[in-house]
Amino acid sequence: MLTRVLIGLLGGLITGVSPCILPVLPVVFLAGGPGNESPPPPTMTGKESQAGPESTGGVIVEVPPEAPPGPRGRNRRPYAVVAGLVLSFSFFTLLGVTIISALGLPQDILRYIGLSLLVLIGLGLIFPPVERLLETPFARIPQRQVSKEGSAFVLGLGLGLLYVPCAGPVLAAITVAGARGEINTGIVALTLSFAVGTAIPLLVFALAGRRVAERVAAFRTRARKLRIAAGLLMIVLAFALAFDVTTTLQRALPNYTAAAQKQVEDNDAARQKLSGLYDDSNKDLARCEDGVKELRSCGAAPPLAGIVKWLNTPGGAPVDLASLRGKVVLIDFWTYSCINCQRSLPHIQAWDRAYRDKGLIVIGVHSPEFAFEKDAGNVADQARKLGVTYPVALDNDLDTWDNYRNRFWPAKYLIDAQGTVRYFTFGEGRYAQTENLIRDLLQQADPTVQLPPVTGQDNDELTTDRTPETYLSTSRIRGYTGTPELTKDKATTYAFPTGGVPLGRLSLEGTWTTGYEQFTAGPNARLAFTYRAKNANLVLSGEGTVTVLVDGKESKALQVHGAPTLYRLTDDDTARKAGLELRFTPGLQAFAFTFG
Repeated sequence: MLTRVLIGLLGGLITGVSPCILPVLPVVFLAGGPGNESPPPPTMTGKESQAGPESTGGVIVEVPPEAPPGPRGRNRRPYAVVAGLVLSFSFFTLLGVTIISALGLPQDILRYIGLSLLVLIGLGLIFPPVERLLETPFARIPQRQVSKEGSAFVLGLGLGLLYVPCAGPVLAAITVAGARGEINTGIVALTLSFAVGTAIPLLVFALAGRRVAERVAAFRTRARKLRIAAGLLMIVLAFALAFDVTTTLQRALPNYTAAAQKQVEDNDAARQKLSGLYDDSNKDLARCEDGVKELRSCGAAPPLAGIVKWLNTPGGAPVDLASLRGKVVLIDFWTYSCINCQRSLPHIQAWDRAYRDKGLIVIGVHSPEFAFEKDAGNVADQARKLGVTYPVALDNDLDTWDNYRNRFWPAKYLIDAQGTVRYFTFGEGRYAQTENLIRDLLQQADPTVQLPPVTGQDNDELTTDRTPETYLSTSRIRGYTGTPELTKDKATTYAFPTGGVPLGRLSLEGTWTTGYEQFTAGPNARLAFTYRAKNANLVLSGEGTVTVLVDGKESKALQVHGAPTLYRLTDDDTARKAGLELRFTPGLQAFAFTFG
């Protein structure tokens, strides 16, 4: 539980400084400024008055007594707006889909409620009676200050409904759990920690707004004009969000938090905690690594299951992967409000234009992150605006997402002409590498094909002379050295060679049961492998520990738990030759090495 909370908190902190939160920053900054400081209006008792200097029209006017001198109450608006955002985002991310489905409401109703609240808050800043109306639900709370900050809390509730942070594995895990109704203490803890993590940078920004408002004389002397300007800005932002204007700015900015997000949310520990999508129907996908620079065999492509509607196909007809044998297929998991996805679309569209007549079929699988993205009309409208003309499958229940063990928006999978997944990459980037592999698959499918020039390049760096993927299978292994020869499906004691293990070779020591699918460790099981690469990875399953030694020095101890999962053994900045030794708990199973 603690590990999951830490992953959520760190993932939230990174998201809180990403380009995706830019639309809400001006509102949060201004929300930290002073609230309505005007005194309460005179109260009319309704009693008949006696004629006198304090009477007005026969109704007594009770003028509130002047407050005694002293320090002003502390402005808690920054805390109120961020608290509302955390509460709203957490609740509706987990339960929004369930509530909407149960009540039969439109999928995008929460978005419209958020936009309406933002407009109301803007009107409240311009017209004080509207703000007092918004604070009415909090008026029964005895503390005057709580009532006073009510509109800021309502603003936070509205922002939580509009808050669309950059999608990574943490948010994907939360979204998938909420869509399925699989809510437990672990996923609630992950959601709250993620929301708190994203809130911390926003709170810092709101507190900065409060400090500026308190310290800068112009804010104090022109408070009324600034409140009106802030109200107008919120109304303009609401309309900008409604008409998707803000995404243009977001797409133009680089994803400067991508590397940090991947480091925190896509390491071995995070994958174990966040991904529970393993079953026998797609276990081979776990044997391949994200973004390797060569084609590999990752098993038969899972079907496109649970698709509720198809776009950009003749008559809305479904696309069956089995009918595409002989073609190379690129599957792109995306969702239209994801800025990362939008930034990758131009590359995919360029590949579709360049290679469609050469045997490439592009399929976009739209797996929604939020409830409003399930609306087929919304998806069709946004696909048209974004220039998506290839087939799009609406994976509203995330069935195909599960089939492919996906955990990222965007994610791209390459399928060869025989229907085998040969490559996948998560997130943005690796465009030149992916295009080169598309060209390789097209030439494998048709050696006579005449390909056009590449559409573009990026800064992908290739590792030359890298050790190739190595399966721990009696029928597929290459580079084994040691004594005796491998014995299939029988516990056997092995020994390392006396002269050491050469580059590109592996060896066993202790007791192992070697089979067609995997090697199973017995007593004193060890494995040695000399490789050249930046990083080494191994697919493992079972319960136990693998101690990793690099060049004779202990590097780390991996805790293995559950179904086959890819574990990172080493990770260097540059490619190098290294001697790897692994020591296994009996019963652990090892499937395949990959190198990056």
